[in-house]
Amino acid sequence: MDILAFVLQGLLALAFLMAGLGKITGSKMHVEGFKHWRLPQWFRVVTGIVEFVGAAALIIGFWESSWAAAGALWLGVTAIGGILVHVRVKDSFKQTFPIVLLGLLSLIVFFIRSSELSDFPGFN
Repeated sequence: MDILAFVLQGLLALAFLMAGLGKITGSKMHVEGFKHWRLPQWFRVVTGIVEFVGAAALIIGFWESSWAAAGALWLGVTAIGGILVHVRVKDSFKQTFPIVLLGLLSLIVFFIRSSELSDFPGFN
């Protein structure tokens, strides 16, 4: 299970680093997306920071697995919010699928690493 968790952590970290950086820097795709979803542009930046922090936690999780559990939970909850936004504006399944997949992968990593969460700094 450790190998699966490491592979998924790497894929998720890469995906959320790229997405977060695109949101923070204001790439055209993300700016247009937030206009389509009727969300303010400041929320795009906040979302990018949240994704970037979650990806950083997953990267730290390669050495401290409690961070992987926390980062995966953080990104799983973020993905649920993203799914709800897509549902609110009635996006197609094709448009919603990427965040559904990332959310599911985040939750898989969380469940693999959940026993380590008690070792997260401040929890013990």
